[in-house]
Amino acid sequence: MDLDERARRWERRRDRLINVASPLGLVLAWEVAAQLGLIDTRFFPAPSSVAVALLASVHSGELANHVLMSLQRLFIGFVLGGVPALALGIVMGISRPVRAFIDPLIAATYPIPKSSIMPLILLVFGLGEGSKIIMVAIGVFYPVAINATAGVLQINCIYLDVGKSFNAGRWDTFRTIALPGALPFIMTGVKLGVGLGLVLIAVAEMVGAKSGIGYMIWSAWETFSVERMYVGLFAIAMIGFALTAALNEIERRIIPWKADS
Repeated sequence: MDLDERARRWERRRDRLINVASPLGLVLAWEVAAQLGLIDTRFFPAPSSVAVALLASVHSGELANHVLMSLQRLFIGFVLGGVPALALGIVMGISRPVRAFIDPLIAATYPIPKSSIMPLILLVFGLGEGSKIIMVAIGVFYPVAINATAGVLQINCIYLDVGKSFNAGRWDTFRTIALPGALPFIMTGVKLGVGLGLVLIAVAEMVGAKSGIGYMIWSAWETFSVERMYVGLFAIAMIGFALTAALNEIERRIIPWKADS
């Protein structure tokens, strides 16, 4: 093993250690501030008291049920929004006419706050599972589509010209040039989409839901059960952290040249 490879491995281990140490340091500082009375524990309870509520929720099975429901909605919404966005984004990057037609529509609708269209979604899809899944799908669609398009556009034109020289069809161009070349941007869009989807599923579950992390947080607020509310917030944070770590690992495996840069 050469020195460069050892240095890269050490840097990866260091980064993972920092990733774990930074949130632990924040929790420790929060605990100390609560114990010393530097913050109002009615609104910012000590992490130790939140941990007690967390263990009670885990023991009763309440937290697991809410987390599983939120993850199920997030997964379905991500597939419904992310897969079409990926295909459309790559096609937009390859085809100028398609990009000219679709890009203004995305530019006009993307700035609209996704939570602000919740009443319209509830009106169309009702209070059932459909409205929550559609909220996630809409949130995921934009970052994946925009980043996929940007990824294709940054590919050196010489690769597309080589494909044309070898009479590559549209599918071959899509599969062997556009998709691999845009992967770094696509993974960025996927990570942004998952984060936004997690935010939106929590918002959607606060309206008309009887399960999910958002429902758990909202019901805790209604009863002023602050520790239980923080359990829900902590669960969202841990899910986001776990999903980001998983996507980063996938990115290292499928785009090794980016990880080593």
